[in-house]
Amino acid sequence: MQEKIKKLENTLVPLEGKRVAIVCDWIKDWWGAELVLSHLLEIFPKADIFSSVFFQKNNPVFKWRKITTSFIQKIPILNKSHKLALTLRPLAFESFDLSEYDIVISSTSAESKWVITKPETLFICYCHTPTRYFWSHFHEYLWMMEFWILNFLWKTLAPKIIHNLRSWDFVASQRPDFFIANSINTKNRIKKYYKREANVIYPWIEVENFKLNTKKENFYLYVWRCIPYKKFDLIVDSFNKNWKKVILVTNTDNKLYRELKWKSKENIIWKLNISRKKTRDLFTNAKAFLFPPEEDFWLVPIEAQAWWTPVIAYSSGWALETVIEWKTGIFFEEQTVESFNQAIEKFEKLKFDSVEIREQAEKFDKKNFQKKILSFIEEKLLK
Repeated sequence: MQEKIKKLENTLVPLEGKRVAIVCDWIKDWWGAELVLSHLLEIFPKADIFSSVFFQKNNPVFKWRKITTSFIQKIPILNKSHKLALTLRPLAFESFDLSEYDIVISSTSAESKWVITKPETLFICYCHTPTRYFWSHFHEYLWMMEFWILNFLWKTLAPKIIHNLRSWDFVASQRPDFFIANSINTKNRIKKYYKREANVIYPWIEVENFKLNTKKENFYLYVWRCIPYKKFDLIVDSFNKNWKKVILVTNTDNKLYRELKWKSKENIIWKLNISRKKTRDLFTNAKAFLFPPEEDFWLVPIEAQAWWTPVIAYSSGWALETVIEWKTGIFFEEQTVESFNQAIEKFEKLKFDSVEIREQAEKFDKKNFQKKILSFIEEKLLK
């Protein structure tokens, strides 16, 4: 695979001999943003990595990579919580010395676009979303930052702290030479909050690795981090009421996870920290994948469709760009138990064409991502 990418790079003369750095907000778990990072690393096999913290030492993706972390890596507790380290993160990213690199790519939904580069360095921000807790979801995060005994103090101080950080974030958003958005929804938010234009290049999955399974089983599936805006609570409340079987997969063992698991009835099955292979098996066998949050971008619903699995999604944001209603899934209009359960009842009366579901996933094949990213960089280097 790397040989193929090298050949692709070598066809782009402006990239020859260029030193590339990829900057990430943090590298802790293995979800959507980390998958995009792995995709970028496949395109740029010699790129160095910069991140506020790094906790994926056993992941083969990072074998032999030069990885530079910030001073936050050495601070216990804060190194495991980017929220608690909020006020340190501007200093962390501005402390990175990127002066020896010709191309810097920030893959970010938070603060890694805050790095400082030389005037002659091509600085591209691949943006998953303008920082949620500064902008679009500030009021929601005000009540769900999970600071436990410090929650009261946070709610008192947050408006002032976030006001200052929001100003810093806007200033930092002017540093990249160009923005790439992972979706139209993100592009619109970049325009609104940062006053910047962005090209849209969708992330990818390796569709050819997803094989057909027509023997769907009688359960629904949801896979993600168990944090408030992912709406695990909506699923638990809905399935506590409808008594249908659902499997919830997460690697987040926190207070919310334990509370929701405690209140779940026996038809709700939780899977904590299971292997990627077991998760794939669940995707293959599920009758439908659930997508209840409002997301700017998320690869998992595309993965579900690559497994010929339809999606039941909240009618907002990224879902509108990835799910075709009545063909690859259906929507529900409100994030309420009633609206969600009505959609599930509707879904159970419908039939879906597996071929149409698969064809939708193929639009996000990695070849498109690779070609567009490299062409974009080539074009900007030639200007």
